[in-house]
Amino acid sequence: MYTMDIEIPNPGCERCTEPLDFDFTFAFQPIVDIEQKKIFAHEALVRGKEGQGAGWVLQHVNDKNRYRFDQECRIKSITLAAKLGIKTKLSINFMPNAVYVPEVCIRTTIEAADKIGFDIKNIIFEVLEDEEIKNPDKLKDIFSYYAKEGFGTAIDDFGSGYAGLTLLAELQPKFIKLDMYLIRNVHKEKAKQSILNGIITTAKDMNIDIIAEGIENVEEALWLKDKGIKLMQGYLFAKPGFEHLFDESEINFPF
Repeated sequence: MYTMDIEIPNPGCERCTEPLDFDFTFAFQPIVDIEQKKIFAHEALVRGKEGQGAGWVLQHVNDKNRYRFDQECRIKSITLAAKLGIKTKLSINFMPNAVYVPEVCIRTTIEAADKIGFDIKNIIFEVLEDEEIKNPDKLKDIFSYYAKEGFGTAIDDFGSGYAGLTLLAELQPKFIKLDMYLIRNVHKEKAKQSILNGIITTAKDMNIDIIAEGIENVEEALWLKDKGIKLMQGYLFAKPGFEHLFDESEINFPF
């Protein structure tokens, strides 16, 4: 297990000074490029120090410490990934309602990446579509600022949440990650196929790359592959590794 003593450098506002009374680490799950049979990125998934799931960690997050938690998630995930020798992109989930001022809140992330020599162009920030956005205009500003700074941006669980295509039009991310509900048994369910066909066409027209997540069987993956989706994530390829990054030899490429 890796020990990471993280000190938030120059937090910039009092919202990030609330100390955390719990500790956490990360598991990493690969996002694979099925055409090239390579790992495109690793998603950092928050875990307790003894391997507890994300739910255990998030139950410790409250209105007082969410800003600090969001900052430490960014820094800890980058630091651990670098210690493990990451050679792919790194995808990090962020809490949009915990970003106060984008320019201030992202500064510690950039400083942490610079300190360890990690190119910020290899960082993708994901926001959950099913998290209620208290201030959509603010989220739009966050996405615009991140893109301007060189970060990748993604909407996670697309197709399951509050805003759908409206959020897509407003944010215009680099990536969308299809919700696993739409993926499950898509090769057998016409309704899901129709919905995904519409999303795929829209994303292509907007020059947005699609990542299909939650894939568990070959039939699902083949249907998506036939639709031109090459970036995939799920148990079919690899389960999350606790404080572990993968190489191609550990990935199940079924076709």
